[in-house]
Parts: sequence; C-alpha cells; structure tokens
Amino acid sequence: MLITACEPAHVALLEEHLPSGGRSSFHARRFTRQLAGTSTYLVAWVDDRPVGNAEVRWNGCAAAEVRRSLPDCPEINGLDVAEPLRGRGIGTALIRHAERLAVRRGVRRIGLGVDEEGNPRAAALYARLGYRPVVRYIDRWSYVDDRGEVHDVEDPCVFLAKELAAEG
Repeated sequence: MLITACEPAHVALLEEHLPSGGRSSFHARRFTRQLAGTSTYLVAWVDDRPVGNAEVRWNGCAAAEVRRSLPDCPEINGLDVAEPLRGRGIGTALIRHAERLAVRRGVRRIGLGVDEEGNPRAAALYARLGYRPVVRYIDRWSYVDDRGEVHDVEDPCVFLAKELAAEG
C-alpha cells in the first residue's frame, strides 16, 4: 500500500472507486482545500487503485465546541476505507501518516471526531491508536442528492485527541 497527497487526476479516480454519492463531490471540495493550503488530502493506494482517504485539516475542526477546547489542533477528517477492505490496516496507515505529517510541521497534538454510537468500530480503532475523548459536539454538514436537493445533517459526535511525540 502507498499513501500520497491527492493530485488533480486522483479526484476522478476517487469518485469512481469511493464515490461521494449525490451531485456534490466531497473529493473535489477536499482537494480544493488542499490547493488553498488549509489541508492535506491523503489517498491510500493498492495496485494503482484508491482504497481509502482522509483529510488533515490544518486549521482544525469547524465545530465551535472543539475550537474552544482545542485551539490550534489539526483534525483528521473524513477517514474512509473501501468497505471490502476494512479491517486490513488501511485506516490505521492513513492515521499514522497524518500523525507523521503533523509532527513534521511541529504539531504536538492532533484530533478527530467520531459518532461513538453510530460507528463503534471506528471508535475502537481510535482508542487503540491512543486517541482520548475531549469534548462532545454536533458535526454539521450538507450534501446535494441526485435530485439536486440539499440535505443538512447534524451528527452528535465526540472529538478525540492524541498527544504526538516529537521526531527523534
């Protein structure tokens, strides 16, 4: 497996293999943020095929509750692995890669959000990797479905954080 930062040609491949669904492409939005310098959009590859992705938002979580509790804490956001390949270490590799990028930038703490009730496998993974609960918040986001209707979503989540060791 190889993990790289997203490149322009990767966006269409991501849509093909890990589709956003609906009319709006979250892959394109994440890549646009990377171009603006506010994030790094990571793509995991197996045999020249994207099998997972995660965005490191250098400016942190959008939720005010998280920003108040953890100012200046980058967020690993939108971690996803192709369903048939889950449980094979791809998510762990993406998280570890994000952590290494953060340490290289001089960051000493990184976090991520999880719906503990709706995603217990992810919550268990994050705990195994050393992430600890900090604050509960509402994750608010929207998407455009295939009919062109906008859907606003509110997910109750907990933000987890991990202290990172400096590179030796």
